[in-house]
Amino acid sequence: MKQSCSILSTYTADVSGVCSALYEMGGMTVMHDASGCNSTYNTHDEPRWYDMPSMVFISALAEVDALMGDDEKAIDDISRAALELRPRFVAIAGTPIPMMMGTDFRAMARLVEERTGIPSFGFATNGMNSYDQGAGMALAAVAERFCPPELKAGKPAAGGRPAINLLGVTPLDFSIGGNAGALRKIFEEKGFRVVSCWAMGSPWEELMKAGEANVNLVVSSSGAPLAKALRKKYGVPFVTGLPVGRKASDDLFRLLEEAAADGENKMPEPPSSGEDGKLFVVGEPVQSAAIARALELDYAMEGVRLLSPQIFPDEEAVFAALSGARTVVADPLYRPALPRGCRFVPLPHEGYSGRIYRKDIPIFIGESFNDWIERELEL
Repeated sequence: MKQSCSILSTYTADVSGVCSALYEMGGMTVMHDASGCNSTYNTHDEPRWYDMPSMVFISALAEVDALMGDDEKAIDDISRAALELRPRFVAIAGTPIPMMMGTDFRAMARLVEERTGIPSFGFATNGMNSYDQGAGMALAAVAERFCPPELKAGKPAAGGRPAINLLGVTPLDFSIGGNAGALRKIFEEKGFRVVSCWAMGSPWEELMKAGEANVNLVVSSSGAPLAKALRKKYGVPFVTGLPVGRKASDDLFRLLEEAAADGENKMPEPPSSGEDGKLFVVGEPVQSAAIARALELDYAMEGVRLLSPQIFPDEEAVFAALSGARTVVADPLYRPALPRGCRFVPLPHEGYSGRIYRKDIPIFIGESFNDWIERELEL
């Protein structure tokens, strides 16, 4: 019962992470479920649903098929739909009911591929893990299957900065209010060539050029498996971080150049937080670490502490950790966990509160973070 929540919310599930990661790639994604997971995804987890078409379907798993463990109907329906729609690939993702049935998703995908000739993936998601696990496995699978192995990065021009891929960019972490665009823009303005953005705003042709990058930047935990897959395929190093704040962004740019030069993976120094710190940043691990580092480097704030319930979904632990907090940066749905008198800085997160506070998500990339946090903290 440690992973149950009675007051706080939960993060978007892994099955929605698969759908979100693959949404713009021209594939067909099928949630193997009765009905509910699809409505949750398109209503709360997918802000592109009404403006950008994508082939995301539900298998309409029937009770009798679940009881009897009969996967043939789903395999036949998926195959017929794929032959009619001719997607670039087929992805089948699981939910709680197939988990209890012991469904073999790889076997289902293999049968669909044999019947249609269309590359197919099976992801054993179960709706019980957070979105980054589903998105991570989906992005890595696409790179492993489709990215041409013969590509090779060219050397940066003399005095120029390296070419990069942005890994782990989905609306669940960056929403659709401008942060994904700001992320790409800041690197282009600083002289980096952005080869591809996995997986928002880059057409398939750009994604398939990922091997031309000198270094990869993991901007969310969803991008970590993809970074490892590209490292294995192309030998390209990766840096984990996000350009947030003035000094912290410059530090990240330096790490990217160093990684491209020496071929070693890099990560910014973690914030020098102590157990007695009273300022907490709560949320997605990479984003929270970048914000904490910006507070430390740009504003000399000491003892900034990180809390990532996405990794440790224990409501009691969250309440206990925040019991002595004096300032908290977090999604508004964490407000009930704050002690009396605590100063709260709301930073909505699409993967936690969905569409509820979407219009309140600030641009937090680069110096825009400084403008926002200075207003919030009256610095």
